[in-house]
Amino acid sequence: MENVLLLDTSVGSLNKGDDIIMKCVKKQLSDITKKAYVLTLPTHVSPFHWYQVARNSNRVQIYSNAKYKFVGGSNLLTMDMLTHFPQWNINIFNYKPLKGSILLGVGAGKGSEINWYTKMLYKKVLSHEYIHSVRDERTKKILEEMGFKALNTGCATLWSLTPQLCNEIPTKKSESVIFTLTHHSKDMKNDQLLIDTLNQHYRNVYFWIQDAKDLEYLKTLNHTEKIIHVAPSIEEYEKILSTDVDYVGTRLHGGIYAMRHKKRSIIISIDERAKGMEETYNLNTIDRNNLNELAEMINSEIVTNVNVNFDIVNEWLNQFEI
Repeated sequence: MENVLLLDTSVGSLNKGDDIIMKCVKKQLSDITKKAYVLTLPTHVSPFHWYQVARNSNRVQIYSNAKYKFVGGSNLLTMDMLTHFPQWNINIFNYKPLKGSILLGVGAGKGSEINWYTKMLYKKVLSHEYIHSVRDERTKKILEEMGFKALNTGCATLWSLTPQLCNEIPTKKSESVIFTLTHHSKDMKNDQLLIDTLNQHYRNVYFWIQDAKDLEYLKTLNHTEKIIHVAPSIEEYEKILSTDVDYVGTRLHGGIYAMRHKKRSIIISIDERAKGMEETYNLNTIDRNNLNELAEMINSEIVTNVNVNFDIVNEWLNQFEI
């Protein structure tokens, strides 16, 4: 039996969006991993101490010799791996067991130029044999400029959004809505406008706590007394998504997961992630600076037509033996 290593971006994360990503990653890799022994290691916290790597113990060798090493999505790549807390917590002393890692629906954080150390580390740890799967055209360009092969497959969370599923998503508003906020990207004026708009146009308003500090941020805003809090777990979120409800919010993967559950979704764009994916995949988004137009969007008919190129997705998947 072959070993397959899955680098899990949800371990050590404060964002339940990473749980969504990993749930979808595991589903999309299920055909590849069904006859393998699946090993897991974290990305947000260091997988090995340099001393463990230097000793090259039997356990380290097992990880090192895995047939495939998949890195499970998220905004993982950074322009500076010398930062105090890189999303992928590896360094020049402990990367070796992960050499040959293959990206799956991975995106890049802010910045325009990768420094020399980061470029050197990526060239050592990432696979030069397999084509990488990336989330958007910007990340594809970054990898190609470093000499890697990459396909823009979009995030693995999108791969279930077939034309058939999209056709089953309602076009008209529901009586209820579930929304999200992003505590590390505060905009009190526009986030207050979001809350006021939802209170005005929906009978029931739910708030899903996708990140640990999102509820704390919500409490700094006004007119929140009647908002119903949904506990920060995928299971509790799914319970709401099993009812007649819309999604409106700043959390990208909260919105995509709602669409996977056939819910009408409006994603509020606040950074490069939603903007980059909207350009390629035709997500229903609105810029946070344009929320004065949100009421009109809520009350109009919205067609969901996510534009995933499944030929490209299958080209990437078909690299791997089943």
